[in-house]
Amino acid sequence: MEIKIQSIHFDATEKLQAFIEKKTAKLEKSYEEIQKVEVQLKVVKPSTTLNKETSLTVTVPGTTLFVEKTCDTFEEGVDQCVDAMRVQLTKFKEKLRNK
Repeated sequence: MEIKIQSIHFDATEKLQAFIEKKTAKLEKSYEEIQKVEVQLKVVKPSTTLNKETSLTVTVPGTTLFVEKTCDTFEEGVDQCVDAMRVQLTKFKEKLRNK
């Protein structure tokens, strides 16, 4: 599984990158055949609340799944994205099983 982190309009710290890698690696427990995970971090309008946009794109054989969340911190956004993606991956796996 390849993990790609993009930070738009700022530089992501080593700590934040390590956090993202640790969290996204757990997605493999939900679905083993993940090919690529792309995380986009974007600061929208500095100095306002809820200005951190986190999007997660997961490429699996046959489709691409996408989640986007806006939060106060990137850590919170990554947590919410990973949780939402876990649900999508579980549903996707169920669909495959039922075919």
